[in-house]
Amino acid sequence: MQSLNLDLGERSYSIHIGPQLLEKPNLILPQLSGKQLLIVSNTTVAPLYLEKLKASLSQAKPDLIIKTCILPDGEAYKNLENLQKVWDTLLKEGFNRKATLLALGGGVVGDMTGFAAACYQRGVNFIQMPTTLLSQVDSSVGGKTGVNHPLGKNMLGAFWQPRLVLADTDVLKTLPSRELAAGMAEVIKYGLLGDLAFLEWLEANIAGLMSGASQLVSEAIARSCQCKADIVAEDEREGGKRALLNLGHTFGHAIETEMGYGQWLHGEAVACGMWLAADLSRRLGWLTLADVKRVEKILLAANLPVKPPKEMTLASFLQHMAVDKKNVDGQLRLILLRQLGQAELVEFNELPLLEECLTDALTKTHSL
Repeated sequence: MQSLNLDLGERSYSIHIGPQLLEKPNLILPQLSGKQLLIVSNTTVAPLYLEKLKASLSQAKPDLIIKTCILPDGEAYKNLENLQKVWDTLLKEGFNRKATLLALGGGVVGDMTGFAAACYQRGVNFIQMPTTLLSQVDSSVGGKTGVNHPLGKNMLGAFWQPRLVLADTDVLKTLPSRELAAGMAEVIKYGLLGDLAFLEWLEANIAGLMSGASQLVSEAIARSCQCKADIVAEDEREGGKRALLNLGHTFGHAIETEMGYGQWLHGEAVACGMWLAADLSRRLGWLTLADVKRVEKILLAANLPVKPPKEMTLASFLQHMAVDKKNVDGQLRLILLRQLGQAELVEFNELPLLEECLTDALTKTHSL
């Protein structure tokens, strides 16, 4: 097991990465403030891991009151209607302010559970047990919680830090290949935005990572989490540097919103978005064509898309990008690449250049 710490003063917490963490109640129990625990999971993950987790906790602490709330699986269900089910369970079961919520699932479950915890009786503890690669390397760390709105992704939410993050690498063995690829998009993001050495390591090991080599995957998770933890510790509420973690997301969220949540996985949309960010950076004179080809090569090697869906149009891209959360007073702000391994938040005013980039991408039929 590898352990990291996210330093946020009194709200600091540990991130543990390794096998069989579902069966280590000694890591979870010290983080409970009372005897009430609600495990929130979904219809895919619960049949695989819920009973094992409950048995482990009950055996270690027989007087622990464990209840469950099982949500439908998928980005399409990340909304207030389904979030209400968590609050309904908490209220029906008489959970108090010392209750703890535990998110057992991917990014959707983690985001919704965290938001429910942030709101319930004005804030109760929660724990993240992410079960997808994407959630283990990204969404479970940093305290961003929330749900989608039909007009924009993650537009409703709160900053609410977990008490603990447990990334059990064994659960990735049941992860579909498409979900593994989607998670790799966020891993590659960390190399592109701020760690060229990590990007080079990923390029050298991408075949092993995509085959699920456990030691390589664990190393990728640890390095990704360390990168995110360092950035969040410096800028918890995204007033500056944390925005860099959104590399590819402005374009990606536009794709997700237009296509309907869940049609493209989040990591797939982000991958395409990172390619667009790289190509736009090239058009600004920051990256070379060889740099963009390098970005494209590793994304394709990770089985990720670099071409937007055929249903997207220039108008739909611009419409959705205009309501991105990073924008201020109508000013479009994008995360672009000054060079590989160095991202930058840019107040972007070159609309003709953006339109050219998007138009060319929408007619893209092959690799560069």
